[in-house]
Amino acid sequence: MIRTKNLWMVLGLVVSLSFAVSATAVAPWIETHAAGDTMVWFFNNTTGETANILHLEFEQEVTITNYIALGGDMVLLGPLTGTTFDFGRIPPAVGSLVKYGTFQVDLPLGAVPALAQLLKMDEVGNTIPIGSPFFTSIAVLGRLFGIGIVAVREANPDALLAAFEQFFMDNAAYLAGLSESLGMSLADSLMPIIMASPPEGIENFFNTIMGMLGVTDLSDVVAGAVDFGALFALLGM
Repeated sequence: MIRTKNLWMVLGLVVSLSFAVSATAVAPWIETHAAGDTMVWFFNNTTGETANILHLEFEQEVTITNYIALGGDMVLLGPLTGTTFDFGRIPPAVGSLVKYGTFQVDLPLGAVPALAQLLKMDEVGNTIPIGSPFFTSIAVLGRLFGIGIVAVREANPDALLAAFEQFFMDNAAYLAGLSESLGMSLADSLMPIIMASPPEGIENFFNTIMGMLGVTDLSDVVAGAVDFGALFALLGM
């Protein structure tokens, strides 16, 4: 199993919601090409440094039909069928995808990663996310959102409080109506969770709210009625 240091960086909430990725709008470092019943995915290493691992997650089981590193040496660390895949090399023989290299993965037409992330490995075997994440899943967003908030809370709780205060001010009218329709104050319910819960608790709250609102598509979160600007700025966008 790959060990991860500062996993919140996977979100990069550094970029995350600013590019509302979907099946028709991919991240800047990803290209796709349809060939018959296959979708060819090109993961370009635009991070500025060598990547050691390409991590992919899917919401449904898929089978990879082909893969190749163009400018590196990485293999699949596991079976060709599943929901989670890591390409690299088992430490200490760490693989690589050089700067500006490309890793090609062939998938069945219609199979879209819920999360794709390039990572590098440090001297003790921890993996550190590098570059922008690509995600298409509300569930993945909730998980990474929780990780990111906890990381900021531990590093600068005052900044976290200020960002949420601004978030509630920016969305005062909408959130008042939403709180009424849900039968609870979002601010009163959210802040104790934000300031005390582990990432999983924040993730569960996020997913609960999305479910209550009937949100099923990532674009509904990113391009919806709520202005997440203050939180995005806090998390490094």
